[in-house]
Order: sequence, then C-alpha cells, then structure tokens
Amino acid sequence: MSDKVDTWIFDLDNTLYSASSGVFAQIDARMKAFISHEIGLSLDDAYALQKKYFHAHGTTLRGLMLNHNTNPDAFLDFVHDIDHSYLGPDQRLAAAIDALPGRKLIYTNATTYHAERVVDRLKIGHLFDDIFDIRAAEFLPKPDPTPYRKMINDHVITPNTAAMFEDSSANLRPAAALGMTTIWVQHPTPAHLDLGSHDHCHHVTTDITAWLETTARSL
Repeated sequence: MSDKVDTWIFDLDNTLYSASSGVFAQIDARMKAFISHEIGLSLDDAYALQKKYFHAHGTTLRGLMLNHNTNPDAFLDFVHDIDHSYLGPDQRLAAAIDALPGRKLIYTNATTYHAERVVDRLKIGHLFDDIFDIRAAEFLPKPDPTPYRKMINDHVITPNTAAMFEDSSANLRPAAALGMTTIWVQHPTPAHLDLGSHDHCHHVTTDITAWLETTARSL
C-alpha cells in the first residue's frame, strides 16, 4: 500500500467509461474482421483465435505479432477506426478526477489516438498530464511487467505514491508488486478472465466515480 498518493494512473477502455457503452464492442468486432481478412479465417474462427491470443498474451495484437508477423500499426489503425460518439460528457467523473491531488495519467493497451478521442468525448482530456499507450510500451501489453517499469521511468513515478485503476485484476498484479495502490473496477460482464486470488487488489468498486468521490480522498 502507498504513502500519500500523488500520481493517479487510469486504464482507459471499460474503466473510464462503462463496458456497456458499446465502444469496446466495436473494437472487438473490428479485431475479428481484421483477423478474418489477414489470416483467411471465417469470422467464427477469427473470433476464437482473437480470444485465444487475448487471454494468452494480454492483447490480441501481441499474439498476432508473435504468431503471424502482423504489422502492429495496420492492426491498431484498423481496430480503432470506430464511432466514438457512443460516449458523451461525464461531468461527475470530470469533477471527481479534477479533485484528485497530483498528476493523472492514462495507461492503455490501446493507442493515444483512441485514448484522446475517448477522453475528448467524456470531456476529461484536459485533466490528464499524459498518455502511456501501447506504442510507448513498445507493443508489450499489460500485464507484462516490463512496460510498467518503462512507464515508471518515463514519467518519474514513485510507485509507493501512485494508485492504478483497472477493469482487469490481472493487470493490477504488476502494479501491486511494484508498490502501487490498486483499484479494481469490476463490471457485471467483464472482458477479462479474472481468476485466482485478488489479494493484490487493494480496493474493489463497481462505480469508479462514486469511489473517487468518497474513498479516494482517504489515500
């Protein structure tokens, strides 16, 4: 657990907005279409391979790069070409993030392009100091611990005074090991297989805004 938190690190998809919004469902569908075209599979087989790689490697992209030499930029540009208008301003979330003392960062397995469009739609983009995306991570996805250390070095973060929010409990394990306070944002229909012990999740919530409005002030 931390000393006084001065750096707040937020995952993007299904964390800063609800998993029910329809945004990530579009990305999911475009990943399936990309794999079907790229490898020559039926849509059903492409979807099965997509999920296999996601659970085995942290992202579908990592599995495609390792097993099919997929061009990461081609994949990322295609799958994030979606309709972000599913999202709208979230004034409560904006106020809750704005009230946090210190820096606010986004750490995402997606791209800066996608992240900027999400936070612009939510009207919270001005609250974040920077975005550490999959390209900054050199295409190594969470929960590989290597990009966590790179993010810490790049942004001069003291882990014991940092807190990280994630909808994947597995992605919080490296953060906790480094000394960060971890907050697991659960959803009724999670995208991740969150199996095993959750002892590394220091806080659990189903409502990130309410948690920020109440519990965050005690960290």
